[in-house]
Amino acid sequence: MTGLVVVDRLADWPDPPAEVSVITAADYLTDDRHAGGGRRRVYNLCDSYRYQSAGYYVSLLAGARGHQPLPDITTVQDLKGRDGPRVFRAETDDLVQTSLAPLESDSYELDVYFGRCQAKRHARLARALFNLFPAPLLRARFKRQQRWEIIGLSAIALDEVAPGQRAFMQAAASDYFAGKRPTRKRVKRAHYDLAILHNPAEKEPPSNPKALKLFRHAAEDLGFGVEMLERSDFGRLLEFDALFIRETTAVNHHSYRFARRAAQDDLVVIDDPDSILRCTNKVWLAQRMTRAGVPTPQTLILHRGNLKDVAEQIGFPCVLKQPDSAFSRGVVKIDDEAELRRVARELLERSDLLVVQAFVPTEYDWRIGVLGGQPLYACRYFMAPSHWQIIKRDEAGKQEGDAETLPIDAVPTRVLDVAMKAAATVGKGLYGVDLKQFGKRVALIEVNDNPSIDAGVEDQVLGNDLYRIVMQHMLDRLDERTRRQ
Repeated sequence: MTGLVVVDRLADWPDPPAEVSVITAADYLTDDRHAGGGRRRVYNLCDSYRYQSAGYYVSLLAGARGHQPLPDITTVQDLKGRDGPRVFRAETDDLVQTSLAPLESDSYELDVYFGRCQAKRHARLARALFNLFPAPLLRARFKRQQRWEIIGLSAIALDEVAPGQRAFMQAAASDYFAGKRPTRKRVKRAHYDLAILHNPAEKEPPSNPKALKLFRHAAEDLGFGVEMLERSDFGRLLEFDALFIRETTAVNHHSYRFARRAAQDDLVVIDDPDSILRCTNKVWLAQRMTRAGVPTPQTLILHRGNLKDVAEQIGFPCVLKQPDSAFSRGVVKIDDEAELRRVARELLERSDLLVVQAFVPTEYDWRIGVLGGQPLYACRYFMAPSHWQIIKRDEAGKQEGDAETLPIDAVPTRVLDVAMKAAATVGKGLYGVDLKQFGKRVALIEVNDNPSIDAGVEDQVLGNDLYRIVMQHMLDRLDERTRRQ
């Protein structure tokens, strides 16, 4: 990618680093030569991002042109909104207290230049600001009452950089343009750069450590430059061409923010934000699958006003589900009406709608992995010993049933047909489609984004080819995007 620094006046940056070119906002907005250029990085250093100002339009049109602006229009809007300090406070309060505790004054301003600040003791805090609000030049204002709190957050103009910090700002910018960022280890420049989001501390991740290594090796064999990202690396997304999420996803979670930001910046992303939004809500799945004609167990959307309908329409036992349940959590087998009232009362405190389905006991659940509209792998997940789910959780801990992986051509045609129809109803991403087969009937249980792919389980049939197929899919999508541009 080529870098372009956009300023209001060329005199604002008279000696630019060799890695970038400097042009005015007027030229960028009006000269057709700057409308193309593929996935060019655009560093917007205009004086103001005010609505409908030149700076605003630089970020807006950079996104429309397929460029990668810093800041993008979403960050511009976030910086103008009232929620910026609240979001930062919620994500980084402990870091703020630790970083600012030694200060004797009760107020402090921190200027952040491309993710860095001049005071080394606040380096992590500066990085956190940039991670959440990726903009070239930021100023955060803090005040201490009983605790330190952020009271203001804004972008600043080049002429607002203190004279004593100008040289540091230029050095930070030069390093950023050259790709010299903290924790960045690049052996060679790859054709495409892939970020894999994971959480080393997650107890039940979608891929075990060996599988993550195999994904990385497969990507590198195809020519990707690969880096493993964690939650704190949010501000680095613009460095990459693609994002592969291997951390359990949820809407009210940083994984969704990563996916949404990646999609907005036109990165190839698995799991995409629409898939996360749809798959993590069983109410959406129930309604959409019914409309699409995908067979499911008898289903009812439950609310406070129709509890009495469960006995007649579904019967007992039945299965009650929180909309965002996952890994067998938030899914309760209900044996009678009294238990329904008790459990539903508790769950309805968290969500105004629940899903209740007929209980269909089977020896195992089918899991069909689907990628880009094609079947990828097939597993049978057996129920945990003496339990009705594949995972049993109790005071003694967690027990899982066995798993068996089969070739795709060994899967019954009806199972495969229902799985493919269900996946297509959600999107074109990577899904794990769970189904039950009883007699000649096949019923969808749910479609999962971010499905489990563990070394030694889902890869039993394809081996290393499984990881290569996923990475090849991302490479093909990147090549297609490049051709479009």
